[in-house]
This record gives sequence, C-alpha cells and structure tokens, in this order.
Amino acid sequence: MPKDEVLCGEFFINGDTACAEGAISAGCRFFAGYPITPATEVAERMSERLPQVGGVFIQMEDEIASMNAVLGASWAGVKAMTSTSGPGFSLMMENIGLGVMLETPCVVANVQRAGPSTGLPTLVAQGDMMQARWGSHGHYEIIALVPDSPQEMFDLTVQAFNLSEKYRVPVLLMADEAVGHMSEKVVIPELNSRDLVTRPRPKVTPDKYVPYDTKKGLVPPMAIAGEGYRFHVTGLTHDDRGYPTMTAQAQDKLVRRLVDKIRLNVKDITRCQEVDTEGAEVIVVSYGITARIARYAVQKARQEGIKAGLLRLITVWPFPDERIKELAAATKAFIVPEINYGQIVREVERCAAGKAKVRLVPHMGGAVPLPDVIIEAIREEAR
Repeated sequence: MPKDEVLCGEFFINGDTACAEGAISAGCRFFAGYPITPATEVAERMSERLPQVGGVFIQMEDEIASMNAVLGASWAGVKAMTSTSGPGFSLMMENIGLGVMLETPCVVANVQRAGPSTGLPTLVAQGDMMQARWGSHGHYEIIALVPDSPQEMFDLTVQAFNLSEKYRVPVLLMADEAVGHMSEKVVIPELNSRDLVTRPRPKVTPDKYVPYDTKKGLVPPMAIAGEGYRFHVTGLTHDDRGYPTMTAQAQDKLVRRLVDKIRLNVKDITRCQEVDTEGAEVIVVSYGITARIARYAVQKARQEGIKAGLLRLITVWPFPDERIKELAAATKAFIVPEINYGQIVREVERCAAGKAKVRLVPHMGGAVPLPDVIIEAIREEAR
C-alpha cells in the first residue's frame, strides 16, 4: 500500500472499502465512527488509510458522539464523514438535523441491514429509506445517493462529498449490506481539483463577514474556525448573523432557504439510469442491490416479447418527481421491488397520481429477492 498518496488504478475490493477510498479521493481527512455491522469495514479502512494521507481517524464512544465530531471537524475546515447501519443511523438523526440547521458539509454512509432494532445484523435490507428523508425532526431537505455496486460505492462517495460541499448540507450514502460486502473490480481514477468541489468561502474581510449572507445565492459562504472570522453557530432559529431570533418570521425565512437550496436545484442533484423505458408498457423502479436483480428481470421479460423497462434511482432524495410523472403518462404500470414492506413505492404512487398502476414487490430482508418474483409481476401487469 503506497503511503502519503491517494490510490489510483484497478482494485478487487468490497463496497465498504471502495467507499473509504472514495472518501479519501474526494479529500476527506477526518472520520469519526463506532463499529457496527455491516459498515465496520468502512471504518477499518479509514483507520488504516487516513494516517497515510495526513488525516485523522477517531473511534468515538457511540454514534451520537461520532456525528457531533464530524460536524465539529467540518467547521474546522476539514472534509469529514462517518459510517453506520440501522441502530447507529437512528442515534445519529438528531445531529444530522443539527448539521442541516448549521449547514455543515459532511457525508454519512449507511450500509443498511435488516431491522427493526438489532434485527439481522449481518444480512441485507433497504428499510431505512424513509428514515433517511424524514428521520430528524422539523422540516428540511436532504440529499441521499444509492449505489448498486462497489464501483458506485467509490463514485457516489466522491459525488456525495461534492454535493455536500456545494450545498452545505449533510449528504447520505444509502448503501445496503449486499453492495457493501460484495467484491468486484473497482477503477479508482486520478482525480484533480476540477473533479472536486470545495465549500464556498468568504471573499470579504472578517469585519465585513455576515455568516448567513445570501444576497448572492441560497448557499452562504462558510468561514472556518480559527481564521479570524467571527461567527455564531447554533441549532436555534437564527438570523443572517447567526444569532438566535425567536420569531415566526425568522423561522419562515430560514426554513424556506434551507429547503429551497435543494428544491430549486433538483435538476443539478438528481440522477437516474434508464434502460428501455422508451415505449415500455411496464417499468420497474428500483435501487441498490435490488436494481441489479431487476435489470436481469427486465432483460428476461424483453426476451419474452414484453415491453419492459428499468428506472434505476441513483438519487433517491430529492426524489425524481418529474421523471416519474412523465413516465406515468406513457406506461401501464410501475413495479417497485424493495427489500422492505413498501417505502419508496409510496413516492412512486404519489408521483404517478393514478395515471399508471403501481405495484409493490416486497421482501422483508435477510436476502435479496429472486428475479422470478419480479419477472412474474412484470408478466401479470403486461397482460
């Protein structure tokens, strides 16, 4: 393993390891976390690699402290991340909300396992998708990416850091145990400054700095602790100076901006992959490991003469509302296989708005769904 440099080349590694290498390539130099299956390999890799590139790894006492440390490191000017799974993700939710309110760039990788509670710690599920969107209290917007391979564990981790820095928001990488633990070839490119985004910085002198000045855009410049800029960081509703302001008017102004900086940039943030959706009578909407199985099911259906297509969600939050609406107007049915009892299917139903039938193909977790189940659902909806 080369020291003091970022890796590049071809490697046969698992998804968790690829996630760690993606973070390092993106410029992450701080990781705070607590071991939890099936995300522990992310922390293990970071504990080995960060010291080699001049970074810091800290194992905290729990996930609450881990998320707090990540926020603090980010305000000190370092790209920071953590990784976790179901129970730990629940514990991080309060401080993820704090990160949203403080507009703190950071990345949280959640390698999902079967729950509720301890559930099946070593086995796959996709049961945290709605928690990712609504897990913290109050109203806010979040960005969540969903990889379907070790290669995307690398690629989307880099993208997660870029989005977090650009929009000053925590970004979630919603992987699953199967993708985290599978090993495949991963190509790690040599990235340069043009490939990476860094947070907007103040261009005025400290005496003229207003922490939440949004005259030039919805994302304010971010000062770094220790550089002479004076700012106040609080989870309370605050004004442009960062000081608490306990009025409905201040709440309206702040929350609208926190939401709008994501909603008004949906086209820049949202990504999907489409296979044979043009003219498809039945479209499978899927994500993560399930999308790989769905792709095979669509191919088999096509061989049988069924006009089937696949819409793979790469960005789940914000949800691709407009694309689902467009497809709903031109297809008979959507089929949504998930390793849960129905979460993202509700968003598909909302966007389809009765123009196309929406059918859930659930799997409770512990294993991936069989392609035959998806193929049979496609056959039934195509009749």
